[in-house]
Amino acid sequence: MDIATRVWNHKWKIDPIVRSLIDTDFYKLLMCQSVFRNRPDTQVTFSLINRSQDVPLARLIDEGELREQLDHIRSLSLTRGESTWLRGNTFYGKRQMFRPDFMEWFEGLRLPAYHLERVEDQYELTFEGAWPEVMMWEIPALAVLMELRGRAVLKQMGKFELQVLYARAMTQLWQKVERLRGVEGLRIADFGTRRRHSYLWQDWCVQAMLEGLGGAFVGTSNCHIAMKRDIEAIGTNAHELPMVYAALAETDAALAHAPYDVLADWHEEHDGNLRIILPDTYGTQGFLDRAPDWLAGWTGIRIDSGDPAAGAEIAIRWWRARGEDPRQKLVIFSDGLDVEKIVELQAQFAGRVRVSFGWGTLLTNDFRGLTTDDRLAPFSLVCKAVSADGRPTVKLSDNPNKAMGPASEIDRYKRVFGVGAQDALEVVV
Repeated sequence: MDIATRVWNHKWKIDPIVRSLIDTDFYKLLMCQSVFRNRPDTQVTFSLINRSQDVPLARLIDEGELREQLDHIRSLSLTRGESTWLRGNTFYGKRQMFRPDFMEWFEGLRLPAYHLERVEDQYELTFEGAWPEVMMWEIPALAVLMELRGRAVLKQMGKFELQVLYARAMTQLWQKVERLRGVEGLRIADFGTRRRHSYLWQDWCVQAMLEGLGGAFVGTSNCHIAMKRDIEAIGTNAHELPMVYAALAETDAALAHAPYDVLADWHEEHDGNLRIILPDTYGTQGFLDRAPDWLAGWTGIRIDSGDPAAGAEIAIRWWRARGEDPRQKLVIFSDGLDVEKIVELQAQFAGRVRVSFGWGTLLTNDFRGLTTDDRLAPFSLVCKAVSADGRPTVKLSDNPNKAMGPASEIDRYKRVFGVGAQDALEVVV
């Protein structure tokens, strides 16, 4: 596909940013099924958070165009083909991953209303309602804001300028692919839906990885692209689950146990490579120190904040202390990755653990240095659960620059989870 010509000829009008309810990350569907089963009546609020305040979204993005895209998402429902794919496909070696009662609910789902307001140079975008419905807004909301910001820049470019821009971007990505070709034992997946440049570009990146890396490319987090390209849909769970479970805790003791309640519910539902621990929501070291013994038998750990090498070393020491062989365990690195860091981590941990990578924004939205003043450079935008049943949520992370929640609650969570001094690292994306 000639993306540049499509951009020029149609000014994006024929391309809705989100074109399907399964144009989302696979882990969202897995978590949604878990929530639908275990906490369907919990009332949550999700909110857009722009960590990059130097990117004035409300000055760049027309409010009417933003509403048009959000309204389009609310009109979407599962197609017959999408439902058939979810009901009948094999995911992680398991047939009928999604239960009939969940599928019946999902087939009737329309996303709930949103609240949008401009506050100076930023947008306040919030979603409120039952947790299983509201949580499905996260990925499409991020995709819309990221792509509209990109379109605002692209509208200012001429036909040949667009051709050169995409030629440079394709060349840059292909150079990354070529760099990764020589990495022995590489296992890598696309995790780039939430902050992609566009759907068309993510799809192009996936095809480039397929051709360039062959079997080393193990799949994509994007369900729609996985279905279209007949490749594996990849994903497990995310910080959202422990954040909401923790907010619902009545006492400090219940709060301390909440992250393990999440995984106990998950344990009942999934096995194999879906049993991946995400330990950093309230500090990796403390989480593992207090973890029940049965968690040591899980397949692996995802490292998503802090120093990735330090996080992997903590996991290796923990497995050894619990009588497990780290060489049989899977470590998935997924935070702010680019080629050189991938190569470095693979060399450092190959043979010590089973290594895998979830490559996100710097796969599907790396236009750094390709425009004047880096106008298309990626930025840090998230959409998080900020309250559950009226109580604020908190995330501490292994990087204090990723922490979120009211200051008083952050202090309480640090006390309950025993989180001391942390190294602040730059949040790239």
